Amino acid sequence: MEKYYEYRHTVGFEETNMVGNVYYVNYLRWQGRCREMFLKDRAPAVLEDLQQDLKLFTLKVDCEFFAELTAFDELFIRMRLTELAQTQVQFGFDYVRLDEGGETLVARGNQRVACMRGPNTRTTPARVPEALAKALQPYT
Repeated sequence: MEKYYEYRHTVGFEETNMVGNVYYVNYLRWQGRCREMFLKDRAPAVLEDLQQDLKLFTLKVDCEFFAELTAFDELFIRMRLTELAQTQVQFGFDYVRLDEGGETLVARGNQRVACMRGPNTRTTPARVPEALAKALQPYT
């Protein structure tokens, strides 16, 4: 059974800084992209719910860096569930560079998300949708 959802990415020039390594904010963008692709691939009902009144608010993100990435590096962003509460979900992310000799863990991050419902001026916490909780079960 899979322990993580995996999103593959190739680093582009636009994601690097003047020194040539990946600018830190891109790691956070990749967390969001991985989460979005998970919803598309594993929980499309949640995407439909987002078109109604469900909102996913990112409460906290972090990333710890172990090695640098540069343009055209191939990597996997691996997302796993670290906590499932009534109204919030926490994900863990591993950033793994593909090397000739195997894989190298280059960074590790976390993201906490709250489920909310209602109009923008009266949004309140809501239970994690059943479709999302079910889709996350294999990734604990």
